[in-house]
Order: sequence, then C-alpha cells, then structure tokens
Amino acid sequence: MTAGPHPLVARGRAALQAGDLAATSAAAEERLRAHPHDTDALELRYLVHHQRGEREKAVQTLQAAIAVTPPPDWAFNDLIPILFGAGHRAEAEQVARAALRANPRNAQAHNLFGTILSELNDLPSGERHFRRAIELAGPQLPFLQNLALNLLQQGRTDEADSCFTQAARLAPADLKTLAHWSKLYEVRGDLARAGSLLDQAQAVSSAKEVNLLRAGYLSRAGKTGEALALIDAAGTLNGDGQLERGRLLDRLGRYDEAWSDFVVAKRKLAAEAGGVTYQRQAVEDFFARLKQFFTRERLELLPRAPVREGMPQPVFIIGFPRSGTTLVEQILASHPLVHAGGELTFIGELRALSLALLPSAAGFPDNLAEMFAADRQHVVKLFRDHYFARAEEALNRRAAEEGDTGRGAMEGFRFFTDKMPFNEIWLPLLRMAFPHAKIVHIVRHPFDVCVSMMANHFTHGFNCGYRIEDIVHHLSAVHDLVEHYRAALGTADFTLKYETLVSNQEAQTRRLLDYLGLPFDAACLRFHESRRYAPTPSYAQVTQKMNTQSVDRHARYARHLQPFHAQMARILATGGYGSAGAPGDAT
Repeated sequence: MTAGPHPLVARGRAALQAGDLAATSAAAEERLRAHPHDTDALELRYLVHHQRGEREKAVQTLQAAIAVTPPPDWAFNDLIPILFGAGHRAEAEQVARAALRANPRNAQAHNLFGTILSELNDLPSGERHFRRAIELAGPQLPFLQNLALNLLQQGRTDEADSCFTQAARLAPADLKTLAHWSKLYEVRGDLARAGSLLDQAQAVSSAKEVNLLRAGYLSRAGKTGEALALIDAAGTLNGDGQLERGRLLDRLGRYDEAWSDFVVAKRKLAAEAGGVTYQRQAVEDFFARLKQFFTRERLELLPRAPVREGMPQPVFIIGFPRSGTTLVEQILASHPLVHAGGELTFIGELRALSLALLPSAAGFPDNLAEMFAADRQHVVKLFRDHYFARAEEALNRRAAEEGDTGRGAMEGFRFFTDKMPFNEIWLPLLRMAFPHAKIVHIVRHPFDVCVSMMANHFTHGFNCGYRIEDIVHHLSAVHDLVEHYRAALGTADFTLKYETLVSNQEAQTRRLLDYLGLPFDAACLRFHESRRYAPTPSYAQVTQKMNTQSVDRHARYARHLQPFHAQMARILATGGYGSAGAPGDAT
C-alpha cells in the first residue's frame, strides 16, 4: 500500500488550493528542512515560485527535484518548456534527453522533445516522438495538434488533416485546432474550406489570431485592402501579425511603412522566442576555424566515401534562403525520376557524429585530422551511411503519405533533393561523404534576398534573420566561407541564377536536367500544377506560373539598404550583379 503524502505536504497542498501562497511556502520549507529530497515538498516550493513569477528560483527547484533518485517526471516536464521558452534551447534539449533516459515511458517528455526537434527542423524525429506520446497516453489534444503541425511542415497534408480531424472530435471548439486546420486548407488552395473553419473559430473566440489568418487568406485572394483593414482593426499585433501587415503594405506599394513593420516585427519575434540574438563573434570565430582547417592540402588527404550503389543519390540545392531553392526543388520534383526531400538536417548532423566517432579535445573540425590514420578512414563511410539511413526513413514516410504504396522513396528514383538552408557551410563534409554528388547552387541578387528574409520569419543561420544588420553580416560571412571552400576543394558546382531562370524558364530547366543527366520532361515546366505542398514561406509562389515579379524587389527599399552596399560588394561582384546591383547574365 502506497503511503500518503507527509502531513506538512498535505497542509501545503490545501493552502495552495485556497490560494494562500505564504502558507504553502511555509509548509513546504518546514518539510524540506528535515527532508530536503522530498519531491512532493519540492513540487510545492516550485509551484509557489512559479505562481509568483520567480523564474530563476523555479528553475533551481526543478533542478533539485531532478537530482533526486529517481527523478520525478513532473520536474522534467515543467523544466523543459521553461528553458525552451527562455531561449535556452540547447539546454532544454539536453534536459529532454535526460527525461527520456530517466523514464522512456514519459509521454509528455516525448511530446516536449518532439517539439524541440521540430523547431530544430528535424521533423521526422519530432514526428516519431509525437506518435510515441500518443501511443503511451492516448490521443490527447496537444499531442494530436503538435503531430498535425509537424506533418504539415513536412508537406504531408493528408495525414495532418486526419490528425486535425481527431483533435476536433476531442475539442470541437478549440481555437488552436481550428486556426491551424484552416491554414492547412489555405495551403491546399481551398480558401472556401479555410474560411469556413475560421468562421467556426470566430464563433468561439474573438482572438486576433483568427483575424490575422483571415487577412492572409484575403490577401492570397487578391483582396489586399480588405486584409489590411482587418489587421489594422486588430490593434496591437504580435510579431507574425506585424510581418503580415508589412507584406500587405508592400503589395500596396507603401514601402517605407512596410519596412518599418518588418523591423518592428522581427524585434517582436526575437523577444517572443525568448530574446534570441545573432552571435556575430561566435559565427566569425567558427567560420575562421573552418577556413583554417579545411585547406586544399588537408582536403586532399581526407578520405572520400565511395558511391553507395543501388539507391537514388542526393541532389544538394544550396543558396541563400529566399534565393529560389524551393522553386528549383519544385521543378525537379516534377520529374518522375526525382523525389522531393525538402529541408533535410542530416548533413549538419555529421558535425556531431564526427565528435562522437572521433573525440578530440581540439573539437570540430580539427578532430577530422584523426582520419589521416588508416584505422579511422572508415568513418567517412559512416558519414555517408548515417545520411542515407536518416534520409530513407524520412522520405519513405513521406512517400507512404503521398500514396506511393507500391514503392518506397528510395525505389524507382534516380535522385532525391536536399535544400536545407545554409548547407553550404558543411561543403567539406558533404564532399567527403558524397564526393560525386550533384550540387546546384542558386544565386539571386543578395539585396532581393535581404528584403525577402526581412519579410518572412526565419530561424536558420544562427538566428541571423531578426535584423537586417545580421542578415547582411551572415550572408557575407557565408559567401566568403564558400569562396574559400571552392578554392580549397578545386571543384565547381552547377550555378543557376534566379533572374535568368524566371526569364528563360525552358532553356534553364533543360540546362539543369542536362547537368543531372536526366531526360527532359515537360512536367518540369508545369511545376505549379503539382499537388505537392512545399512547406516553406514560398509555398504560395510555387503554385503560380513562373514570373519575374520578384526580380529587383530591392529597388523599392534602396534607401534602407544603401548603408550595406560596401558589405555586399563581394557578393554582388561574384554573382555578376555589378557595383550598382543590376542583375547580370546567366553563368
């Protein structure tokens, strides 16, 4: 028979229920003086700190509870979201892993870890933890909602639709379900169904989120003025709402007001994410270490993995965010021999894998020097196989959802795409694992990239996307690093200029397919007819025919971008845009 709580704990719980925090605290502290490891008393202490808004003290109490053997699930489950919400995402991830080590049947820990992995863009792994949470605790509303959002981010809209349906059965009037469910139908282009779901949400709540979503749908339907009026009537906006307002002002030609909204929105979004910042010096130091280690001499000595035959090979689509990488992937995915992979995190994972397999006090990338020894050269094959194992699992799940029941994603295709933003910083690792891989480098006017990054919410690139100063710095730093790699690697990737592609679609598409050794297929010219949902901010654009509307968008914001021309000079010159920033000819 399980013993009940200590009388002091029982007294403290009664006081807490009555709202008497002072009496609750007194009872908890009296118990902890005699028994400092009583987790029931620690929970009371934590709840007092939490309700008083004493975040640091709450964290310390949760950590004390976790140090008890065995640690209670509730301490992990409360500490993880506190750390994550405060922007301490790496620490939150480690606590989530510890929670699952302590109790692999902790459903909420699976749910929280799935959320962290999804935020890190490891969507397949996040999905598995959401599904495990449901297996352990049943189809609870937050678990179904999180799984649905994860599947939607993967582009698996049918499965996401099923999850939202189950969530709506559990709570028909839940605002979060109705709002995100409407988003699913919006990305499918079914604006009538999206609007109907928003009407249901409006009936149970006057939340601004509903009006913000409705404004987005009105904008997509071409009713920009109505959309702006709806947002303006909402009053104070959160970061996403402010961004949407800026995009509407941009469409109306009110560019100075739009830029002001972009700047304010990014400041709000950074604060909402726990005060995240771009660590400029840390980026410069890390890139300097990469340049110092990855010289031509070392790269010639580092081993390369042989091609793994009998399976499709990755096509790496690299380039700055908003440079046209989603467009190029949609073109290639329209070919019957190419499977869309989307943003795969797996090349970036090779850094951590190398540290596990080649531990060194010097850290990465210097630990790779271990592979100069013959008994460590096999590690490069493990890099390749790790990538393939992760990709196969992710793509097979997606193929099954798309109705490809007769074959997996690795069957019958020659290539699959990987368009993870800023993958180019890992080019040496990529070339070690896949020395013969096809790499398509998309180039777009860097100031058009800047404007588009300011107008959309991005977390890629060490959190560079929250300020124009940081965007410019990071684009310049990545460009310089890639130029160093090109000189050291002695190889050239296939360069495709966005402006040339949109102005001469068929010729550039044929050129791209020739590079991959694929026969021309007219479906690649009709990429906009694909039912595939591209889960990026470009999802709406790639459902439209090729057009030049976004070319030279930066000219509308020349006054705001002028201070950064000197920093961008090298990128402009390399891309063939000239000192004045005019688009050049195709390379």
